[in-house]
Amino acid sequence: MAGGGALSAEQKKDLMHRLARVEGQLRGVQKLIAMAETPSDCDAAAQQMSAARKALDRSFVQLLAGAIVTQTGNAEDLPDAQARAAHLAAMLDKFA
Repeated sequence: MAGGGALSAEQKKDLMHRLARVEGQLRGVQKLIAMAETPSDCDAAAQQMSAARKALDRSFVQLLAGAIVTQTGNAEDLPDAQARAAHLAAMLDKFA
């Protein structure tokens, strides 16, 4: 496959912002667990863990969607675009 960037600068910026929010959520979960004293504290931690997991899943989808758009758009020709799409489809199958 030829060169041509994995993601655009805007896609990278958005993903980094999303991941920073997930990181903040996980820090909050750590604090909730460290301070857990009642069953409702565990409920709150579980709720926040679920939210963080969903946000990370959405980031994964956004990563692949952005890569599909950018990498196939930067392809030199149709066979290159097809190879890039096949590679990304394999990633989806492997990691999703």
